[in-house]
Amino acid sequence: MKGFGGVVSFEVEGGREAMRQVVDRLRIGYRAANLGSVETVFGPPAFTSHVECTEAQRKELGISDTLIRYAVGLEDAEDLLSDLEEGLDGL
Repeated sequence: MKGFGGVVSFEVEGGREAMRQVVDRLRIGYRAANLGSVETVFGPPAFTSHVECTEAQRKELGISDTLIRYAVGLEDAEDLLSDLEEGLDGL
């Protein structure tokens, strides 16, 4: 392997419901807490990898309820960008 991986994190405006809408609209990749895969995986850490932390602990770590982690896999970049655009459309 050369270079680096592609993990991005972003927050959506509109609270938990808006975050859930975005995650539900994504068609490429898998919703998961584990980011170690060749396929694109994504998930809200507050409800996956950090679900056992208190709200105060998550806040201290910078993990909001609207944060989504998105680990880019081997899929076509244009397909992933289009999927993200559709997922974020309407917020």
